[in-house]
Amino acid sequence: MKKYVIKRIIISVITVFVLTTVVFFLVRLMPGGPFTNPKMTPEVQKAMEAYYGLDKPLPVQYLTYMNNLLHGDFGYSMTHANQSVNSIMFRAFPFSADVGIRALVFAFSIGIVLGIIAALNRGKKLDFVCVLIAIIGTSVPDFIIGGVLQYFFGIKWGLLPIAQYKGFRYTILPMLALAFATLASVSRIMRSSMLEVINQDYIKTAKAKGLNDVEVVAKHEIRNAIMPIVTIMGPLVASVLTGTFVIESIFAIPGMGKYYVESISSLDYTMVLGMTVFFGVLLVIANTITDIAYGMIDPRIRVR
Repeated sequence: MKKYVIKRIIISVITVFVLTTVVFFLVRLMPGGPFTNPKMTPEVQKAMEAYYGLDKPLPVQYLTYMNNLLHGDFGYSMTHANQSVNSIMFRAFPFSADVGIRALVFAFSIGIVLGIIAALNRGKKLDFVCVLIAIIGTSVPDFIIGGVLQYFFGIKWGLLPIAQYKGFRYTILPMLALAFATLASVSRIMRSSMLEVINQDYIKTAKAKGLNDVEVVAKHEIRNAIMPIVTIMGPLVASVLTGTFVIESIFAIPGMGKYYVESISSLDYTMVLGMTVFFGVLLVIANTITDIAYGMIDPRIRVR
């Protein structure tokens, strides 16, 4: 197990390094620049480029950035005056994480339950309802779900606030909108996995030994069917925790998505790099933890 964990950590470090390198050079290939403003004089533009080190050769910029990154310094934003990328992410991430954690708990708990109910009632009305929810969640974009929730719960019925972030009530609608697609995916995968497990020989053996239906479902079917959920948990956790750009824009949440969109449109190199590396590291960590957990659950994975 020790060798397996070390192997996964080494792969993760290499992945982050490659991601950072590729994004660094891709950002520089984007047309224009952070200081290509017609209102800015050439002298001021050169001074700004010198201040941020953009006047140096590209390899020098890359080595400087990687050195700062190793020390945890993402640099200063080129569009937000006197604000470091670290401080902006530190300020924005809690909003995205708060809504994301609520969405994850709701999506996984309800999604797993719906998948189990659908599988145990295959071909019946309950199965149809659960499958319909999964189809809607998978096919309908989250911004449409968010708009529908705002219209009915906020505008028409006046039950919940439709925007901003001022307390728990303000997180309910964005949480539901953010969780719906994840809930649908978890439900669909859990249903398929349960249907596959139900027909296995060891389930028939358990029933033949005299175990009642509750024991068979709880101890054998759910335990084995939940393995695919563990596999997708890493990417889903990373994506939901960092929020979605559209959902945060619709509900006026000052999270990571807002600053990421702004940095891309304004060609803020340091912000784009910082946010991308942060997202990448979070995704790699989530995947690594998932791989290690999967290896602990299923020992066969470790020998590959």
